[in-house]
Amino acid sequence: MLFGSALFGLFVAAFVAATPVPFQSEIIFAGLLAADPAALWPILTVASVGNVLGSCVNYALGRGLARLPLPDRWRPSPATLARAEAWFGRWGVWSLLLSWMPLGDVLTVVAGTLRTPFWLFLLLVALAKTGRYLVLALVVLGVIG
Repeated sequence: MLFGSALFGLFVAAFVAATPVPFQSEIIFAGLLAADPAALWPILTVASVGNVLGSCVNYALGRGLARLPLPDRWRPSPATLARAEAWFGRWGVWSLLLSWMPLGDVLTVVAGTLRTPFWLFLLLVALAKTGRYLVLALVVLGVIG
């Protein structure tokens, strides 16, 4: 079984990866799972919770984006924001099911900006983020792929 510090590191990596800070958690997730396949459920849970909570930070940033004194590098570029708003305009809240993709972090900011009901945001983002980690786990374990 994995030590708490490894799971804490995964939580931090997954959390940060879902915020505007450029970071990837999949390598850490895959490495921990390869090291201890029996710990699938704790690893999946910790990564999913961390990543979803990071997306909640994006949602909160979106709610107060215009009022917050953020550095420009933390703000989505106007072009990226326009693309995300177009996705959101076309697909609505269902676009949050793509929140696991690279553009997904911006979608979570847009969801906050457009005041998507938080319970719906949380449900769709949790499904998307957990689903992504589950598929990655199945690939690492050799079940698919």
